[in-house]
Order: sequence, then structure tokens, then C-alpha cells
Amino acid sequence: MGFKYALWSRWFLAVSGVLSVWAAQAQPYPNRPIKAVVPYAAGGFSDQASRIIAEAMSRNLGQNIVIENRAGGGGRIGSESITRATPDGYQLLLTTNGTHTYMAVVEKSLSYDPVTDFTPISLVGKYGLLMVVNPAVPAKTLPEFLAYARDSKVQINYATSGMGSGLHFAGELFNAMGKVNMTHVPYKGSGPGMQDVLAGVCQVIFDGAAKPQIDAGKVRLLGTTSAVRDPRYPDVPTLSEGGLTGYDLTYWVGLFGPKGLPPEIQARLNASVKTALADPEVKRKLNGMGMTLVGSTPEQMVQEIRTETAKLRQIAAAIPGGVN
Repeated sequence: MGFKYALWSRWFLAVSGVLSVWAAQAQPYPNRPIKAVVPYAAGGFSDQASRIIAEAMSRNLGQNIVIENRAGGGGRIGSESITRATPDGYQLLLTTNGTHTYMAVVEKSLSYDPVTDFTPISLVGKYGLLMVVNPAVPAKTLPEFLAYARDSKVQINYATSGMGSGLHFAGELFNAMGKVNMTHVPYKGSGPGMQDVLAGVCQVIFDGAAKPQIDAGKVRLLGTTSAVRDPRYPDVPTLSEGGLTGYDLTYWVGLFGPKGLPPEIQARLNASVKTALADPEVKRKLNGMGMTLVGSTPEQMVQEIRTETAKLRQIAAAIPGGVN
């Protein structure tokens, strides 16, 4: 009797386990927590923005989205990990155009295709860099700075976070469109670059995190690199408005899944992003970081990548010495 009971118990447990799996699979997506890889270190701009959107999406999806910071290789390592993930909607990528347009231009042999190796879900928001100068520079507006910079007797250095960085592209596009010849000085990060701008070693930096120095009067803001004004400084013209018509170097944060993500899960996540962005508190927080909210279709996201990559290739081709 005991033997038969033990066999029956094992059979019952096995069948119960199978039924539990079937039941879980039959439940609408998502039915368990989701992991979102941020391919950058914790605490940075993209990490902070990703956590805000992930928290809001968790609320409307009814499941937690857990952020996993997987930094390295300028974002390549974390992005690569998602190309190997199971396309079931439980492993996602919250990244910037650094891994999907800039890296496609700067890296000689990128291990993934930014379009075909991922399932696009939605752009979250866009933001620009802030062009700031040391207060010793005798220019309070962009037209005044251009006139000053075109003086052949003036030496202007602009600091960046390294060769091929977004800051480098911003400076070289400015040189080309403004018909000036600022000298590129690369640093290991924008932080050290800003320190030398404050010290007067360099006169200019394009830096999205310059708000504390601007508000403290340690640097002067001349304009923003994106096509729309920074929400934090609505009275400050963009560089395009200030005299460099057509200047537009915009950054973005976007959500991707692995290649082959089912369309119904892609649509569910796209709707979740848009619901999150409609939340007034989310808008307040992201606007406070200088981000303009988007919420796009997957098709618009792919077009953004293709158009921006082509534009960056043109800028890179004109940079003396290249970017590789």
C-alpha cells in the first residue's frame, strides 16, 4: 500500500508540475518579472532614465522590470548579451544610440547589426548636449562666439570624452557648420574634460550633464545640440536657432528585444512604453533630466537608426584623422 501510494504521489506531483507550466504559459504576457539590461554603469544618465521608465512600465504591466547594469565596451557587451537571449519578452535592452548608431560608425567590426539583430520596441525620449564655455570667453551668445572663434589669432580648445565620442562628433559638426577651427582635446570621460574647461585649459565642452556648473555660474550656456530646446532651459535657443541652421545632434534612449520577439509581445511592450510616458510624474522626471519624450512605433525607431547612422558616417568622413 505504501509503495503504491508513493508511486501515485510522484505521478501526481509530476502531472501537477506539467499542468503548472502549461497554466503559466497560457497566462497573458507578462506572467513573471522581466529583466532589462542597461549596457552602461549604474548612476549615469542612461541608467537613471532607464530606471524611471522601467518603474512606470512595471506598474502598467503588473510585473517588475528589473534593471541589470552590464557595462563594458562602450555598451557593446550588454547589447551583445541580448542578441543571444531567448525572444520571449523576459530579457530586454534599454540603451542609447551610442550602441546602435555611434558604435556602428566608430567600431571597425561590430559584432552585431543594430537593426537586424534586435526587435525594435519604442524610442523613449531624446535629449541634446549643452554647449558651454568658460566664463573668460568674451561671448554671451552663439553669434558672438562664432565671430570670436573665427578670429585667426584666437586658440580655442574643446574638451570631449574621447575620440569618436558623441562629444567629439558634436564639436566637429560645429567646426564644419560654423566654419571655425576649434582644437579637439580628448579625455577619458566628460568629467575630466569639464574640469579642464572650468580651469580654463579648454574653453568649450558639449556636455549633457553640465546643468550644475551652468546653474552655479561656473560655465556659460550658449545653446543646445538637439533640434528642440532643452526642457530645463526653454529660453535658450538651440544651436540651429542661434545661427547654425540645421545643426542637430540628438541622443536618445530606446527599448529593444532580442531578434524574433513575437509581434504580440512587441505590441504589448510598445503600448506599455507609451502608457508610462503619459504619466505626468514620468514626464516631470525625464524633462528634469533634459529629455523630450517620444514614444514611437517600431518602424519609426528603425528609420531613426538608419537615418542617424548615415548622418554620422558623413560627419566621421569629414573629421581630420578619422574616428577609429
